[in-house]
Amino acid sequence: MEKKILFTASTYSHIIRFHRPYLRAFLEMGWTVDAACGGAPMDILECRRVIHLPLEKSITAPANFRAAALLRRELKTEGYTLISTHTSLAAFFTRLAARGSEAKVVNTCHGYLFDDDTPALKRALFLEAERLTAHRTDLLLTMNATDLAIARKHRLGKTILPIPGMGVDFTALDACPPTAGELLRAELNVPEDAFALLYPAEFSSRKSQATLLHALTLLPEDVFLLLPGDGILLDTCKALAHRLEIEHRVRFPGNVERMAPWYAAADCAVSSSRSEGLPFNVMEAMRSSLPVAVTAVKGHADLIRDGVNGFLFPYGDVHVCAEKIRLLKENKPLATELGHQARLDSEQYQLESVLPQVMAAYRTVAPSLFPEPTSPLAAAR
Repeated sequence: MEKKILFTASTYSHIIRFHRPYLRAFLEMGWTVDAACGGAPMDILECRRVIHLPLEKSITAPANFRAAALLRRELKTEGYTLISTHTSLAAFFTRLAARGSEAKVVNTCHGYLFDDDTPALKRALFLEAERLTAHRTDLLLTMNATDLAIARKHRLGKTILPIPGMGVDFTALDACPPTAGELLRAELNVPEDAFALLYPAEFSSRKSQATLLHALTLLPEDVFLLLPGDGILLDTCKALAHRLEIEHRVRFPGNVERMAPWYAAADCAVSSSRSEGLPFNVMEAMRSSLPVAVTAVKGHADLIRDGVNGFLFPYGDVHVCAEKIRLLKENKPLATELGHQARLDSEQYQLESVLPQVMAAYRTVAPSLFPEPTSPLAAAR
């Protein structure tokens, strides 16, 4: 029997950033590996073929239903054994397309787009989408306590298991010399004695960079903010920095491919996000021994123990955000201790630890198609 798996996601970049180790793991076990993605086409070298899906962000867009129809035809033609779906939009339409298919479906929740604080109508819409496709979800993997509770309360999958994210490859971070950070600071014209904050993220309303820009106005002139990333609100944030008269202390480099020197250049990592799954940027900062100050929201609260390996502050609270950053700047021994503990805690999120756990979770839906696991699924216990 030929073993065939299809990975689906709303964007090619999501597969490339988070799932290539899993594509390779399936290849090494003799599976045929394909992908189906929306967004800007990119090469995914591990895949036999990549199906382009005409997905659009609005869930009701006609193009999304055309994508589901296209995918339904591909599923019928290819006869996949297993479907691994990711990102909310692609996961919904993939599971619609999988009705009638004999393939087992594994949905990895990278962070539900709703929680108890989401406006009622929006929450109802997103929750109903998950309920409609729950019967076609053989296995649901969640990454944080809030999403796990939602999934179990509403029975959003036949089997629901927690995993510690997808795992992060820390190799580049571990190999990055301090001099790389020093050189980058010089290129960015960040003074040697400045206190540099780092927040790599897409510029969107959920990421809330405006909170950090407002907090910067409450901090000393020697505090700088590094904001790698792109997105629809990039120009808006640049205009806000200009209006707040802090643009000389903010760096907007756009998309950055090699992040390791940026962590080496920073003194502190921050995040103002409204919600997360289990964010790579915070785990990478932890691995880099950086003290962190992040919003007390799902995903962050699963990584950061307030006052132990970092600081949490209320979402949108500019003043408390600034207070936490000021404390890290002024109390270097405390910042060093928090960063040290954060690095120790990062061990459990490294790829070498997480990948066997995730593969063992896959095995639960088709035990006969996988070798015996080499490590227990500790996260599911």
